[in-house]
Amino acid sequence: MVEEAGVDRGSGRAAEAAEAAEPLELWLLQAQKLVPLTLEKAMEVKVFPGRWKMIVSKLEQLPSRLSDLSSHPCFLKNALCKEQLQAVLKTLKEAIALTELCLGEKFEGKLRMQSDLDSLSGKLDLNLRDCGLLIKTGVLGEATLPLSVSGCSSQWESTDYSSIKELLARLQIGHMESKHRALDSLVEILKEDDDNVLSIFGRNNVAALVQLLTATSPCIREKAITVICLLAESGSCENWLVSEGVLPSLIRLIESGSAVGKEKAVISLQRLSMSAETARAIVGHGGVQPLIELCKTGDSVTQAAAACTLKNISVVPEVRQTLAEKGIIRVMIRLVDCGILLGSKEYAAECLQNLTASNDALRKSVVSEGGLRCILTYLDGPLPQESAVGALRNLVNSVSKEVLLSLGFLPRLVHVLKSGSLGAQQAAASAICRVCNSPEMKKLIGEAECIPLLIKLLEAKSNSVREVSTQAMSSLMTLSQNCREVKRDEKSIPNLVQLLDPSPHNTAKKYAVACLGLLSSSRKCKRLMISYGAIGYLKKLSEMDTPGAKKLLDKLEKGKLRSLFSRK
Repeated sequence: MVEEAGVDRGSGRAAEAAEAAEPLELWLLQAQKLVPLTLEKAMEVKVFPGRWKMIVSKLEQLPSRLSDLSSHPCFLKNALCKEQLQAVLKTLKEAIALTELCLGEKFEGKLRMQSDLDSLSGKLDLNLRDCGLLIKTGVLGEATLPLSVSGCSSQWESTDYSSIKELLARLQIGHMESKHRALDSLVEILKEDDDNVLSIFGRNNVAALVQLLTATSPCIREKAITVICLLAESGSCENWLVSEGVLPSLIRLIESGSAVGKEKAVISLQRLSMSAETARAIVGHGGVQPLIELCKTGDSVTQAAAACTLKNISVVPEVRQTLAEKGIIRVMIRLVDCGILLGSKEYAAECLQNLTASNDALRKSVVSEGGLRCILTYLDGPLPQESAVGALRNLVNSVSKEVLLSLGFLPRLVHVLKSGSLGAQQAAASAICRVCNSPEMKKLIGEAECIPLLIKLLEAKSNSVREVSTQAMSSLMTLSQNCREVKRDEKSIPNLVQLLDPSPHNTAKKYAVACLGLLSSSRKCKRLMISYGAIGYLKKLSEMDTPGAKKLLDKLEKGKLRSLFSRK
């Protein structure tokens, strides 16, 4: 009984498959019969010879396209084939109707007939292109493959994989209305399971989406940019998006798109601009000015995304002057002062840091626009960020010592060393290195109680933080009163001796030698250095020709000998 039931079910399924396949073969047969008939009639037409000659040349290409389509292994398994044959038949019937009107010269007017013939030519182009795409892009095979993805969610497993592939194929073929319907369905599916759907996008699907950004319908553009934004954020199709020409379309949407279009476009640019090559291309396509305008007038989300995009672009040294010429400096200073979101302020500060990294003219521009005052005020926040302190470090030598002090540089410096992120503290130590160019400034920094904070930073896990902190100390300690301050801190010598470690990754050792050398005139300090193992380190550093190591070693060894004799 079970076997009989199995046979019945099997034969039933075979019959259903045969019924489903039969209409498709009939559609093909009708198209194959109708093409020569249409060609014959078209060749007889004498009016509008140029247009009919073009139509005939396109009709002559149809048989080979239909043959390629019907010989595909998936021809009978895909609804796209049936729809494509129906479209071809509809075009052929329209062509026959027009041939009869032209042969009998019964058309209403020349201009209208010319328009109808141009429309027919366009439809034949679309039929030929779509038949070719179905074969060339492999969408027929893709849209009929079974789901075979490991580790998928249960929701994804319940989704019809072939239908998703079919939707992606529909983005490439057919009229705009059918593409719109496919886009609608795709957006709905992406709301439920965007990660897995995005993972099966191919380059042709990406190219089709980019083309939809130029559609006349604002609704289609919005839906297309929604999907493109997801693709950009996923990081899986960045190169395809750029190579398929998405940047000019994104910039146009920022300039004149709807609120949703602008937001999705600028978020897409934010992600894509992380590549230096793409950042240059955004500048080349005229994207800077629209982004600057968004920083001025956008809502919180678009303003932050535009500021981040400009920050990413400012990383590229050769475009910084162009950015400045477009007015970016004033806009970024304004954002640091009164950006809607904290993120916008941070991106703007980082942009100013990049702009002032290596260009003295841009540093002067930032200062003249009030950027230094603005950055110092921004540092009053509870957790000063590295970007703002980095911008401050770049600017400290662009103004006089008097101006710097009058703006409250030292209290902000202390605040950063106490409360800033580790990166901010490193930048603050670096700023100290830059401004320690006179005994008076060294004295003021010492009196501001920066030295104990620098000594604490010598314990940081980051090698670069330890290096710049030791460098700042070595500069400050050339002033005797600062040197005395270091001596009074019980952590200073053990921390500095630890930084004599000769290993290659320890780049603070030469500054540690300099600091300890300045302390070596004190017997107490020498004894402490010896007790914490400085001699062993210094022997290795002497062999490595580290500046000052041999001299300091001699001092400590002499002190050790004197100590031994005095005990005897």
